[in-house]
Amino acid sequence: MMQQILQDMYIEPDLLAELNEEQKQILFYKIREEQVRRWNERENRDPSHAVKKKSNRRGIQWLLGSDGEVWVWVMGEAPGDKPFEDIVEELMEERARKQAQREAQELRRVKEAEIEKKFRDAMAKEKARFVAEKWKEETDDRKAAKQEEEEDRIREELKKCEEEERQKGEEEIRQTEERRAKELYISLKQEEKRSERDDKEWREQLRRSKAADEEMKCKARRARDEYKRQSLRAIEKGLVAGLSGLFHKTHLNGSGHNRRHAPAIEHPTPPAEASHSPAASSGQLTSGHYRRRQYRHYSSPVTQSLKECPVWIRPPRPNSRESIIRWFKEEQRPRRAGYERSSNGIAPWFHGIISRQESEALLANAAEGCFLVRVSERIWGYTLSYRTPSGFKHFLIDASGDFYGFLGVDQNRHATLADLIDFHKEEVITTSGGELLQDPCRPRSSTADYGGLLL
Repeated sequence: MMQQILQDMYIEPDLLAELNEEQKQILFYKIREEQVRRWNERENRDPSHAVKKKSNRRGIQWLLGSDGEVWVWVMGEAPGDKPFEDIVEELMEERARKQAQREAQELRRVKEAEIEKKFRDAMAKEKARFVAEKWKEETDDRKAAKQEEEEDRIREELKKCEEEERQKGEEEIRQTEERRAKELYISLKQEEKRSERDDKEWREQLRRSKAADEEMKCKARRARDEYKRQSLRAIEKGLVAGLSGLFHKTHLNGSGHNRRHAPAIEHPTPPAEASHSPAASSGQLTSGHYRRRQYRHYSSPVTQSLKECPVWIRPPRPNSRESIIRWFKEEQRPRRAGYERSSNGIAPWFHGIISRQESEALLANAAEGCFLVRVSERIWGYTLSYRTPSGFKHFLIDASGDFYGFLGVDQNRHATLADLIDFHKEEVITTSGGELLQDPCRPRSSTADYGGLLL
């Protein structure tokens, strides 16, 4: 399953949802490692794709101080600088004053335009009136002179009124400018307080994001350490398994002469119906090697009926309950999946085909470390449901090949499902979680059909 994921560089969303956080980290690490390997392979195969560096690239150069480091000036902290608070106060006062001056200048321009328009209209009316009277009394020189004097007098009065109006408007503008400067100063102070409050909130968010990043880095580091530890353990286990296989081969070759003269068994007993004979309980004749040889030479009625069925091609993933039952009977039951290691009885931790909700209901009242194994309906394999102090964990077991191993967590490969369970009774599944298998969760009913797998 892992090889298929790395080959396609894709994982189904529902399968991804079954993985816990640490499994996701390891899966991401392996996918990234595969991407780097493919990239290096492509670069070695076709180096013409390498990116050519530009020689005329622009850059920047920092100003250095006398100590050779980058020169930095902090406003308000250098010798001779004013305190930062005084500088801020002066800047705010200057900004308020300039803003008030701009507004006063605009108000002054509008007021000047209004005054000019007002007196220009009045002057035009008076001029029109004098012109009309002049045309009527153009023959009377005294009246014309008087009219000119009156016109000059009125003009002087109008100029005086215009000057008074202008001074009054200037005073009003000055008062408005002072009032506006105070208002702007107060608003700038309030804006500074809001900015300080927003800055505190931003710093708190930055602290939380950094803490989250550190936690993700720590999880990734633990996942890499777990991957290395499990890889070393797999290498050690492979060496021990090779020595053990060599010992068994030597032992069997040494006793082959006696077995050649032993009488052949014509009707062997199937695994589910065999009785406990003295030879079966001795420990030497119940090894996995002897059982595999026995099943290879003799077939039970169940396997004979399966051999008579047409050839079945297993799909990439389970598509129905019937396909799961057929897969278990044809591939897993001959490998004694779900049976105890040293007897023909069903293992107490095996529950057949049950749902995730049913497994959690069975483990709800169990103690920490209690576990059960159920057949997965998403992959060709199993799911180990584990009881933790705060809830439950579900680990996928890949059985699509000729071995059993946790998907994305445990790099060890086990020959049988019972070997995997017994191994993790002494070794934790993950170092971060410390999951150690303690007591198996037995089925509630002694007559359970295990979802139709063992009928």
